[in-house]
Amino acid sequence: MSVGIVLVSHSARLAEGLAELAAQMAPDVTIIPAGGLPDGSIGTDYDEVVAATQRADSGAGVVLLYDLGSAQMTAELAVETLADPSAALVVDAPLVEGAVAAAVAAQGGADRTAVAGAAAAAGLPDDLVTTSPGEGGEILELTLRNDVGLHARPAAVLVRSLAGFDAEVSVRLGEQEADAHSVLALMSLGARQGDRIQVRASGPQAAEALAKARELVDGNFGE
Repeated sequence: MSVGIVLVSHSARLAEGLAELAAQMAPDVTIIPAGGLPDGSIGTDYDEVVAATQRADSGAGVVLLYDLGSAQMTAELAVETLADPSAALVVDAPLVEGAVAAAVAAQGGADRTAVAGAAAAAGLPDDLVTTSPGEGGEILELTLRNDVGLHARPAAVLVRSLAGFDAEVSVRLGEQEADAHSVLALMSLGARQGDRIQVRASGPQAAEALAKARELVDGNFGE
């Protein structure tokens, strides 16, 4: 049972496309698009958002994200009128980045508050670090052989797989280093097929985390 996600947008196409994208990274999470008006025009529909929120809740609660202006008001009103308003949270976050981050967090078993926090923190510059390679921790060098490198799904697989380890992990490509617990930070590296990355880990389970990273890279992230 995972936290559900509702995407409230003025555009049905936008909400549906984003739900499809996020589902690629979180196949076990219920992600419901709630975009546009019943006649297909631009706008947000209260009844649709309420219904989407109810469908998304499997018992672990729901996180709602929105795009612009009145979408926030619609989402908040929908939550207020639920039988249990505490079961859902409306999050102020960038819609695309927030949806991806929330979906990955939910897939990893995070609770409602943590999923909302992941969405709110999406894309913050703190996800990128500037420490030099070799500055503490254990380091593993790996070559990406999978077709798309560290983009979308592979980045999400890596984040989910490392979530259970008691270790701080980062990935470096060239002069940039990213928090390996952030899908968006990993994607921002732009690591492609053939690139050689450095994975650094510190903490009680650093060795196990690096072994998992090697397993994923060697297995092409399950492609």
